[in-house]
Amino acid sequence: MSSVAERAPLAEAGPARRRSTASIVQGVVIALGFVMLVGGFAVLALQYRPYKIPTGSMSPTLAIGDTVLARTGGSVGRGDIVVFQDQDWGNATLVKRVVAVGGDTVSGDREGRITVNGHQVSEPYLAPLRMGTTEFSVTVPEGRLFLLGDFRGNSLDSRSHLDVAFGSVPVSGVKARVEAVIQPLSRAGLEQRTPSFDGLGAPGAHRAGPLLPAAWTSAGGAVLIVAASAVGGAVSLARRLRRRSA
Repeated sequence: MSSVAERAPLAEAGPARRRSTASIVQGVVIALGFVMLVGGFAVLALQYRPYKIPTGSMSPTLAIGDTVLARTGGSVGRGDIVVFQDQDWGNATLVKRVVAVGGDTVSGDREGRITVNGHQVSEPYLAPLRMGTTEFSVTVPEGRLFLLGDFRGNSLDSRSHLDVAFGSVPVSGVKARVEAVIQPLSRAGLEQRTPSFDGLGAPGAHRAGPLLPAAWTSAGGAVLIVAASAVGGAVSLARRLRRRSA
């Protein structure tokens, strides 16, 4: 009689251990998902800021009303699209492309084409030019940047401020580098790095930072949490149904 009583708990130990193991695995997966979700979101929150494009001066690369994500901090090179402010430009938040850095000699013709340090730059991203633009030739002071819009025929940029520091803005005025469009969804995507200025040497345009990996990590963490919770709930429901049927 006693031997039967002693063996009964052993018969129930297998399912109990399986339930315990499944609970541990579920907890680990949810914890991992939480770390991924929070970690990816933290990278995005700390390194990126959203900005709305105020004008059509960067068309067709960026359209008026687009919402972009721009990475704060870091250096700036020729070809980068930057968000900046300068009191000599009205202290408004603007978005333009860097075409020359301190020490460069940059010139432009009436067709909107530019030459930097004697090299004519091919810029396939430019909007078609419908009328002549301002001709210029300046040497950019050290620690400053020369900025133009991609819509050369309709952009108030460094060409419009040549009487102040040769149209340049201080590097310190740059707030962030544009890396992606997030709204509208029809235009959403990473902003591709341009190789147009590579022949001039450093500093060139930068590649996208951790934006895409961080976004995928955060999204993957959310999926893990939802999936683990759903599987755990389904397993618990199946157990309850089996008990009722028994």
